[in-house]
Amino acid sequence: MEVVNALGRRKAAVARVFVNEGTGNITINKRDLASYFPSSILQFVVKQPLTTLGVAEKYDIKVNLNGGGMKGQAEALRLAIARALVKINPEDKPALKAEGFMTRDPRVVERKKPGRPKARKRFQFSKR
Repeated sequence: MEVVNALGRRKAAVARVFVNEGTGNITINKRDLASYFPSSILQFVVKQPLTTLGVAEKYDIKVNLNGGGMKGQAEALRLAIARALVKINPEDKPALKAEGFMTRDPRVVERKKPGRPKARKRFQFSKR
């Protein structure tokens, strides 16, 4: 099997994934998964597509990850892994889609408007 690559985005985070056959190692920016995401919840989020299909020990995954925060990066990586797995085996798509792993979450931070402290917040109104 040749190397399969895919892209995942969430908020400001971008994950580029390279998947090939191996023993289940996930390397993120030249660090292993446990040191990059110390939180077990985020590790679980990243591994969700692999565990859904039962192929967690079958592939080695190399990731370039930048932008955003911890949660955004984890969810961007989840989308990228799901897309790569579908490239490898298109029959897996319905199972991943049913779990919601194939959907790009379109929510991003709203821009700040001029004359306001934040996107929607207003300065205190004074009648007199």
